[in-house]
Amino acid sequence: MGSHTRNVLTVKSIAASKAVKLRDGGGLWLVTKGGGRYWIFNYTFAGLRREMGIGPLHTIGLADAREKAAEARSLVRRGVDPIAARKEEEADTPKAITFGEYADAFVDAAVKAGRWRGAKTEARWRNLLENHAKPIRPKTLANVKTKDVIDVLKPIWGSKQETAEKLREAIERVLDAAKVEGHRAGDNPAAWRGNLEHVLHKPNDLVTAEHHAAIPYAAAPAFMRQLREVKGVSARALELCILTACRSGEVRFAVWPEFDLEKKTWLIPAVRMKGGKEHRVALSDKAVEIVKAMKAQSVNDFVFPGVRDKKPLSDASLGKALSAAGGGSYTVHGFRSTFRDWATEIAHAPREIAEAALAHAVGDAVERSYARSDALERRRSLMQEWSTYLYQTNG
Repeated sequence: MGSHTRNVLTVKSIAASKAVKLRDGGGLWLVTKGGGRYWIFNYTFAGLRREMGIGPLHTIGLADAREKAAEARSLVRRGVDPIAARKEEEADTPKAITFGEYADAFVDAAVKAGRWRGAKTEARWRNLLENHAKPIRPKTLANVKTKDVIDVLKPIWGSKQETAEKLREAIERVLDAAKVEGHRAGDNPAAWRGNLEHVLHKPNDLVTAEHHAAIPYAAAPAFMRQLREVKGVSARALELCILTACRSGEVRFAVWPEFDLEKKTWLIPAVRMKGGKEHRVALSDKAVEIVKAMKAQSVNDFVFPGVRDKKPLSDASLGKALSAAGGGSYTVHGFRSTFRDWATEIAHAPREIAEAALAHAVGDAVERSYARSDALERRRSLMQEWSTYLYQTNG
């Protein structure tokens, strides 16, 4: 194909292609950046190669992009730099767009394009960009500097680490899009590599784990002995939580139809799973025993009914049972880490089996096949071994 071939793309070919860079010819390209697709125009002016952003695909169609590229080519032929011409034009416009305005429009466009899986993602982005990024919202896009980004991140860096990292990523994505649309130039002040990594040091795993402080597996059997002594529904829910290495909400909202005690399985529906996929739990004998004991005193659909009529247990109730058994410095969620460490260090379980037991999404196709039902019996023997370890008499 000759270098002067133009109008190579079609609306259909764009929709069908997953390529990061698509060439239309005559210097016009469609590139993928940060989850969005943008038009750029490449040209040479005064011996220098330059790149001008034309705009996002969701607002500028193929025909418009070609028209804008043709205008830019015409300027180059007349000895005018299209970027300089645009800057002059922008200098005449009364108001530069602010980070806040652009960020809101960025989220609106993503929602309209159906780019996110659910309302939760949209709510998270809005919360990050409206509340956590509040100090930079009034700044014009061109004036957001590295110092501004650091000022926003520093207060929560290390204490609310997950939120801080998501916030940095969101600001980076918004500023990337703004650059492609020609609202700013230069490096991205929210970029991590070669930039913020030199100022904001990622906390090591031990620090991060403080959110979900985990009991060392060697201390788990002694803790379980104390937990057995604690009476009440919350203590039994916590016991099942630890035995199955499940999350608190998966246990608290469990209802009777999910259990098949003959087959010793518990099917947690996708809607209650963090990963959005249903999860089959292999129940150890001890886990079955706990569920059967709850069945004998069943008052409603919930396996672990709350104090109030027809309500499940509250999250705090499991924490109270944890404290009552002397585990106040640990968290309920931390027991998942305890199980994971034990599975590697003591049980020497294959990684994919231990990860499948935690309902974690695992890597390649081989591992994913383990995560399906064919690994249920292998997971069952691992959970039985975990139960034996937890209830050892000399631990």
